Amino acid sequence: MAAEEKISSRCSGFLPGKNDFLPEASFQSLGAYGHALISTPSRFRNRLFACSSDFMETHGMVHRSQHTMKKTLSWWDLMWFGIGAIIGAGIFVLTGQEAHNAVGPAVILAYVAAGFSAMLSVFCYTEFAIEIPVAGGSFAYLRVELGDFVAFIAAGNIILEYVIGGAAIGRSWSSYFATLCGRPSADDFRIKTNLANDFNLLDPIAVAVLLITGLVATWSTKATSLLNWIASLANMAIILFVIIAGLVHAEPANLTPFLPFGVRGIFKAASVLFFAYLGFDAVATMAEETKNPGKDIPIGLLGSMIITTVLYCLMALTLSMMQPRTAIDPNAPFSLAFKARAGWAWAQYLVALGALKGMTTVLLVSALGQARYVTHIARTHMIPPWFAKVSEKTGTPIRATLVMFSASAVVAFFSSLDVLANLLSISTLFIFMLVAVALLVRRYYVSGQTSVKVLRRFQVFLILILLSSAGTAYYWATHDGWIGYAITLPVWFFATLGLAVFVPKARQPQIWGTPLVPWLPSLSISMNVFLLGSIDKLSFVRFAVWTLLILVYYLFVGLHASYDMAVDPKESLSEEGRDIAMKPQLPAQIGTNERSLVG
Repeated sequence: MAAEEKISSRCSGFLPGKNDFLPEASFQSLGAYGHALISTPSRFRNRLFACSSDFMETHGMVHRSQHTMKKTLSWWDLMWFGIGAIIGAGIFVLTGQEAHNAVGPAVILAYVAAGFSAMLSVFCYTEFAIEIPVAGGSFAYLRVELGDFVAFIAAGNIILEYVIGGAAIGRSWSSYFATLCGRPSADDFRIKTNLANDFNLLDPIAVAVLLITGLVATWSTKATSLLNWIASLANMAIILFVIIAGLVHAEPANLTPFLPFGVRGIFKAASVLFFAYLGFDAVATMAEETKNPGKDIPIGLLGSMIITTVLYCLMALTLSMMQPRTAIDPNAPFSLAFKARAGWAWAQYLVALGALKGMTTVLLVSALGQARYVTHIARTHMIPPWFAKVSEKTGTPIRATLVMFSASAVVAFFSSLDVLANLLSISTLFIFMLVAVALLVRRYYVSGQTSVKVLRRFQVFLILILLSSAGTAYYWATHDGWIGYAITLPVWFFATLGLAVFVPKARQPQIWGTPLVPWLPSLSISMNVFLLGSIDKLSFVRFAVWTLLILVYYLFVGLHASYDMAVDPKESLSEEGRDIAMKPQLPAQIGTNERSLVG
């Protein structure tokens, strides 16, 4: 009997019960839930612009995980996490694809342009990660500056993107593994069934890789960091070998013509190559586990982006000098370039090994990042608080890690890479744009201090920045002329200038700040919106459908759970006497740690 009780106790510690998922007052009975549904309009108005505070995110929310995450990471760990998160299989494929189809040897400049855009976002993320060093990353930043509702919409898209992205990497991993084993087809290790097309090739290897990676990530953040930088170091050794060996067999004459598709080709390619830089946002979620955020985060994030950009440009230069643009294979550029130029047929195995190592590190960092996003979202009760638990023994969010990677494994088991690629959304660029907007809000608006006159002026300039950026993106996507830019670009410039001259800054960062504010975040907004204009229509449809689905969940569940937590006096923590209340407040109650974004 005692043994059975012990087993039951252990199971109940991991398996959720009703109160683990819905412990809030609104879900304790049918009557209470009915009252909550009737109150949905007023509660929605309450939460729509209700913002959290730095103190609440870094103290009150963290305490809801029962145990704290261990502060074990240094700038060295963060830098290698950044490199591991960014450098995957994309560099081995996207470089040849864009060089052959869109830009030619100027693919080097396309990588510079894409890297510059990514670096703008890195600066914005870095300031927030230092000022609000919590596991929630962009979700926490948006919750503080733009409010609960915007943060939730961003959070829902972050979760889907991580699940689908993990599944896609898992399927790609098994494909490269088949190549490394000398198999003629990437599907040789997949199980053929009679299911519908695109779902009839079951992939047990992808499932195994995802689950093993997830288990490693639950073990220890520091141990995962060690494995990550060892694997990333091995991957960089392969990349350096490719660069050095390739330049030995290079022919400078292959760089002409340098711009076969004109300047437009550079930016068209940059909109695709930008996705080779994604992953650094996962590193921002590790701020809660960083020993000295003010020092370690800038060095780690900015250092990894600089190293990655240099390597990408050298890889692009190497490929462009080895073969003429027309001879570059869009699917296996480096393997076939070495085979044609140097007679090295074995190079395909080296490239496959480098891609495998790169994808493994991407999965490792992704496992850490997505679990920490989910953990912090669960702390707010927008999703069940069961996911917020941090293990006392490992100091890691075991529940969130295993559930998220299990979801990726299920998707990867059934879905083909083509289906997953079509599902990859515009979420990342959308969130990057929101973070840049949030940084401007943080610098120029403080509730209770900024006057209504200054606030209105700020809002006008911000709206002009957004509209001019959208106009530039639309004109780029639909026209080949220059008249539209003669209107949208000056509007963007003078709106940013107006923000710099006529709106006084309300706050300065305490430790480290993004330079050239408002120009740098304004340019980040413009670049991200511009890249959004280059994404296919299907991604926008998927974004709209998924956003509608998570909005339904929010109205029926997440809204009421987060509302209950905000108005529960036992859950409210004051900022040690600091008044953060917005004037005027919304009619409904706002928790003591919250303010409204409405002026």
